[in-house]
Amino acid sequence: MTAPAVHLSGISKHFGPVKANDGIDLEIAAGSIHGIIGENGAGKSTLVSILYGFYTADAGTIEIEGQPVHITSPADAIERGIGMVHQHFMLVPTFTVLENVMLGREGGALLAAGRAETRAALEALSRDHGLEIDPDALVGGLPVGLQQRVEILKALRRGARILILDEPTGVLTPEETDRLFDILRGLRDEGVTIILITHKLREIMEVCDSVSVMRGGRMVGHTTPSQTSREELAAMMVGRDVRLEAERRDTAAGAPVLRAEGLGWRDAGGAPRLTDVSFTLAAGEILGVAGVSGNGQSELLDILAGIAPVQDGAVEIVGVETIDRANPITPDRARRLGIAHVPEDRHRRGLVLPFEARENAVLGYHDGPNAGEGAFLNPRTMQALADDLMGRFDVRPPNPKLAARGFSGGNQQKIVIAREIEAAPRILLIGQPTRGVDIGAIEFIHAQIMALKEQGCAILLVSVELDEILALSDRVMVMNAGRIVGTVPHAQADRERLGMMMAGVAAA
Repeated sequence: MTAPAVHLSGISKHFGPVKANDGIDLEIAAGSIHGIIGENGAGKSTLVSILYGFYTADAGTIEIEGQPVHITSPADAIERGIGMVHQHFMLVPTFTVLENVMLGREGGALLAAGRAETRAALEALSRDHGLEIDPDALVGGLPVGLQQRVEILKALRRGARILILDEPTGVLTPEETDRLFDILRGLRDEGVTIILITHKLREIMEVCDSVSVMRGGRMVGHTTPSQTSREELAAMMVGRDVRLEAERRDTAAGAPVLRAEGLGWRDAGGAPRLTDVSFTLAAGEILGVAGVSGNGQSELLDILAGIAPVQDGAVEIVGVETIDRANPITPDRARRLGIAHVPEDRHRRGLVLPFEARENAVLGYHDGPNAGEGAFLNPRTMQALADDLMGRFDVRPPNPKLAARGFSGGNQQKIVIAREIEAAPRILLIGQPTRGVDIGAIEFIHAQIMALKEQGCAILLVSVELDEILALSDRVMVMNAGRIVGTVPHAQADRERLGMMMAGVAAA
């Protein structure tokens, strides 16, 4: 019998008092696609980091293809045929595809031999695995799907027989995701073992041969997609039944509260990022904005939140104020106009990571009553607010004095969303509300968004997750290359139609 590609026995890892992995046993068949799922903090990233040599286990053994190994660095892992494609690509954007693949395997100071060898290897890999790509293209100019392909080529060029992919579809269109899955199936059929870390249960069911579920640092189950369901996997992950789809209720939209007319915006180099963007947002409505990252959604949120100035066109807060080049606003002014903002990147814009949770709970609203009266912040007032928000929004651990960086991604996101909803906004701008968030937290966040809508708030929702857009939105506005391709009512929206619009090959 063929030995397993990976056999982990009794793997444990502690970070201070935190037990990230607790006696993990795992066997992965050679030439299979094996999914590993679990909530944030379940220990799956720690486990594959041990396998790839980022961490060394405190206890336990690793066997690769039947041979005991001791992996202490990524170089050790690569030498043993293990490659990893990270969630955030490890590429040099100003280098060509060939130069990125060659990096670390230059073949000498003059580079000529390394270039020739790498070019030949790329041609062979492209031919054998359907990974066609122009070796002379600058990586920074490639779409994200092709950048990911470069990462896979890098790993295969280094001899990877076991390939770890960490959340590989987060920035892909549905068509790019389908193409990636075709590539993974092809690699599997060529004998490569794929380990897929994802929180998307639909993908587990679609592409994996087997799946392991982690919870609380332990391995709680092994199964196959044919023997389980999305609902059963979610319950294994969370330890209770989970509603996978938002409980969406159709409600009549109210009067318009925001109108954008002919918005245009160019970056510092003069390249257009938004072109002639016009839409209306009504009270009690969720307008979903669908599109692959980088197609103008981020710039649109920045303009509406007062982070970036209006260059062309205007934004009308109906009955209150018109914002244009001659009348710009700041984020503080936007908040005073009743606009709350949950940014796409909670680390860069939503939180100050060294600040305590109670300080982050008033960030941006620190001149209001929730932070204290008078010229100085009142720690007791902030503590009381944070205690209340953490209870109502199920933030764990419920410790207002813990620094924001001490919380998991899902709980960090709950702190940001709790702060913005507590402001009782007239308009909520929310970007990527569940990025990097586990299933239990997704269920909770979706419920909070729906409750706010039913209270009459107008919500602009930007997400690269089509399932999220379809579950929550009353209308879906699709963007491509900084333009609105079309707007589709909820009843007429489906993955195939929106996917074609996102790719710019079809209009509404």
